[in-house]
Amino acid sequence: MGGFFGVASKEDCVLELFYGVDYHSHLGTRRGGMATYGEEGFNRAIHNIQNSPFRTKFDRDVGEMKGNLGIGCISDFEPQPLLICSKLGSFAITTVGKVNNYDKLLSQLYYRAHSHFQEMTNGQVNVTELIAALICEKETIVEGIQYVQEIVDGSMTLLVLTKDGIYAARDRYGRTPLVVGRKDGAFCVSFESHAYINLGYTDYKELGPSEIAFITPEEVKTVSPARDEMRICSFLWVYYGYPTSSYEGVNVEEMRYKCGSMLAKRDGDSVHPDIVAGVPDSGIAHAIGYANESGIPYARPFIKYTPTWPRSFMPTNQSQRNLIARMKLIPVQALIENKKLLLIDDSIVRGTQLRETTEFLYNSGAKEVHVRPACPPLLYGCKYLNFSRSKSEMELITRRTIKEREGDNCPQEVLNEYADPCSCKYAQMIEDIRKQQNFTTLRYHRLDDLLASIGIEPCKLCTYCFNGKE
Repeated sequence: MGGFFGVASKEDCVLELFYGVDYHSHLGTRRGGMATYGEEGFNRAIHNIQNSPFRTKFDRDVGEMKGNLGIGCISDFEPQPLLICSKLGSFAITTVGKVNNYDKLLSQLYYRAHSHFQEMTNGQVNVTELIAALICEKETIVEGIQYVQEIVDGSMTLLVLTKDGIYAARDRYGRTPLVVGRKDGAFCVSFESHAYINLGYTDYKELGPSEIAFITPEEVKTVSPARDEMRICSFLWVYYGYPTSSYEGVNVEEMRYKCGSMLAKRDGDSVHPDIVAGVPDSGIAHAIGYANESGIPYARPFIKYTPTWPRSFMPTNQSQRNLIARMKLIPVQALIENKKLLLIDDSIVRGTQLRETTEFLYNSGAKEVHVRPACPPLLYGCKYLNFSRSKSEMELITRRTIKEREGDNCPQEVLNEYADPCSCKYAQMIEDIRKQQNFTTLRYHRLDDLLASIGIEPCKLCTYCFNGKE
């Protein structure tokens, strides 16, 4: 995934930029970067944050960088922000998104503009550099951003820092959020709405799909209007959004309480666990909602050890991720032994980690482990955001299960049946997964309940990973 933050201030903005970017650290683990503009021109710093947090790596840069305009990012992929010198002038750029037609766009640039790019160590071109080149094909930055919004297959939300201000642009269908905060003498722009609260900013506006705003210390001016059609990612609320953030007016933590409550209502009197628990951290709020609705006590039968262990999806190697996930969770024997547990996780992707967690609970003396994922079964890899490292849909436990039942070439109409929680095929798939994972019972959050938990118009939400509908 990734996240970014920008500041336009009448005063030096570096310290605010530093803290605003740091508040996006939950969205990426590979690279961090900041770029500023002031009396001495552009300045930039990029660091590897795989083995040390953003705040530690950039502590020295905060004392050295100066400027009243700045943008910064946390990236799970390519280094950024980039500094660009072009016919449109010098600018810095940072992006969040996914470009499915990367090869096609790159080939077109080679053919039309005879462009060349710096090659990264993996043999690829930095996607942010590609986007910058596409912007520069047009006569103005605004026209270039509009062009990018139209031709990118996937999503592309971005910030462009110039000597005069910051262009902030939300992707064509608003799949990712972009919100502006304000205080006396300054405006900021952020992926996460919570990132500016402790810096003294208040909510100013949330950009709509395709909207482009130009931000200076004095004003926020819409230079390209929002469009009506929206497909914001529903998984924002379920998993990777931070609990203190809100998207389209809906707070993440509150939504997760509602999600857990609906899971409890669906269960009714069908299960009788001793305690309800959430897999740290993203399953906790869902579990609190379940416990509040059901009256079953909430407890923490395992505790996440955060002082030294990094996030579980940081390494690219799956076995390393599994090891880290296992090492982070320390059991509380007194809350597990001879207990019937109901466990809520945000989702089941491959199934590896949750199966190991379940075995770890049984080995610690649990009598039963009932599992309630807080979203519907993931049947499709995301086409629009880089929130998963899965390289194939066959890595999904659902698709492996379907393949065992249907063979290699499952037609779309059959996949649609597996996405329908009222169908026999759905029930068979859930039961197969339950047996594979050794759960006592398994019930996923239904898609209609997920949509109700979020509470905005269903037509404005992207649910592709659950039902394949764009």
